[in-house]
Amino acid sequence: MKLFKSLLIAPATLGLLAPLSATANELNLNDVSGYSSSEEIENISEFNTELAVTNSRVDGLEVRMNEFEAGSFSETTTASFGVDMAIGAVDGPGTSAEAVKFAYSAGIGLETSFTGEDSLSMTIDIGNAVAADLVGGTAGLNYNGTADKLVLDGLTYSFPLGGATIMVGDNTDASATFTGACAYTAFTDFMGNCGTGYSAPGAKGVTAAMSYAFDNGVSFAAGVSSTETAVLTKEGDDAYAAELAYTADNYGLAVAYAMSETTPSGGTQAEYTAWGLNGYYAFDAFTVSAGVESKDPETTATEEGYFLGLSFPEVGPGSFDIGMGTSDTYADSATEYYTYEASYTYPVNDGLTITPGVFIKEGTTDNTGFVVKSSFSF
Repeated sequence: MKLFKSLLIAPATLGLLAPLSATANELNLNDVSGYSSSEEIENISEFNTELAVTNSRVDGLEVRMNEFEAGSFSETTTASFGVDMAIGAVDGPGTSAEAVKFAYSAGIGLETSFTGEDSLSMTIDIGNAVAADLVGGTAGLNYNGTADKLVLDGLTYSFPLGGATIMVGDNTDASATFTGACAYTAFTDFMGNCGTGYSAPGAKGVTAAMSYAFDNGVSFAAGVSSTETAVLTKEGDDAYAAELAYTADNYGLAVAYAMSETTPSGGTQAEYTAWGLNGYYAFDAFTVSAGVESKDPETTATEEGYFLGLSFPEVGPGSFDIGMGTSDTYADSATEYYTYEASYTYPVNDGLTITPGVFIKEGTTDNTGFVVKSSFSF
């Protein structure tokens, strides 16, 4: 009888005999195995051998998979990516006036935690070299012109201490822990921080900063940044900054102070101090953001600048921002120039946002530009 039939008949036979032999205590396995030939038992032995080999291979594969997982990101490590692509033209002076140009900017952010409360963060940027030609110094849009090379744009470690958050790192600035109180989404660079960029110095170097959030909506932040090759010595350039901010349900206010040193290439070191005030108030249909700033250079007269912007969060499927402000800070005796801009931000999906924008920057010759930016995040 074939082995398969034997294996089927044997348990069935035992099931029929069970009621007739209720007093039996043992089953004679030798009688059952008699249904199978010695050749079939040998086949079973060979199958068991092959099964053991297969199990051994699976175990080896599992070990290698565990080794691979051990060498990958830890459970607390996250990575984020962003890409901006822009195409547009600026009507202004120069041999390439009105030429349509393309620029891209990409960023990689890595973050991990060792205690659940600390954070080690690194940001890497890359951009094409023609970014400045497209919308750089003239129009004031920064697209990380790194000549297609990866550049470290921040390496920081943050940890809690006595209720405050301490941050140390390199390639970051003294205002990195500022809260700010600007709800406006800027399209050109100088509109950022509601036009109070000097009181939130962006000069990057080796940095130590702290922030503390009180329970009543008040927060305080301060930091110091210095040249890596001459930390807090006269040979290097240092920057100090501090901010006090208050945030409520529908409005916010922040005041900042900064002292920053600069040394032009081959020039003499100079410093400036600056005060900045920015804030916002959210109405039902729109939000008003504003900023004023006073800059006091060491060797020249005091300069001032201001900004005003409106944000409409629900205009069709997207949001609309329109703003104006001084293109820089200006002394009373200097001619003031202004920048005007408008942009519409449309989220295509969770990972793609398209923003067309138009701007006018006054100067000895006005510059008018139109740019369409596509932003990817993943």
